[in-house]
Amino acid sequence: MAERASPFAIDVVSDVVCPWCFIGKRHLAAALAQIDDLPDVVVRWHPFELNPDLPASGVPRRDYLERKFGGAERAAQIYARVHEAGRRAGIAFDFDAIERQPNTREAHRLIAWAQANGDADALVERLFAAYFLEGRFIGDRDELARVAAEAGVDEAAARTWLASDIGRAEIAKAEERARALGITGVPFFIFDGRVALSGAHPPDTLRDAIRQARAGSQGGAASSAD
Repeated sequence: MAERASPFAIDVVSDVVCPWCFIGKRHLAAALAQIDDLPDVVVRWHPFELNPDLPASGVPRRDYLERKFGGAERAAQIYARVHEAGRRAGIAFDFDAIERQPNTREAHRLIAWAQANGDADALVERLFAAYFLEGRFIGDRDELARVAAEAGVDEAAARTWLASDIGRAEIAKAEERARALGITGVPFFIFDGRVALSGAHPPDTLRDAIRQARAGSQGGAASSAD
């Protein structure tokens, strides 16, 4: 009997409050749909907190935008490009619905736990949607447990995990490893440990990176496909 080939691994470094990461996730799904002869694929999600110093209770979105962009009006100008990119990816961003900017450490803990017990893709998608489409405060453990249930994860088990505080240090270490690799922005993709790509590139670009990784043209080391 022939030995089964190892799954094609796609590592995605992202944050659930990064709109380009949401777009990148949709682009990745579209890229994978363009490839007919892919073997089994496993997508692994890795944390990268854009605002690790925010308090657990978060901060008012208005205050956050004031500090980051100089106010809501300037933020709206910057987000115009994001809105258009989201529209093309099938995402109807509703930034005005967001009342509080969350700390995402708990969300990343939840993703890591779900991933250790199976596929976290549906949970990641639901977290993005809860935040960017519904304006829900995903820094709150109760809200995270509800989102988990909506993604098909056992809500009681999710609540128990979140209440345990286990895994917080591991999230910090994972982010340190990402920065040690030179990752300074997200989304960041690594295809089968061979080809690295930074940014929410169009599906065709991601597809080509996948094909390059499959061909093994860069040897065993990750290299940039920018």
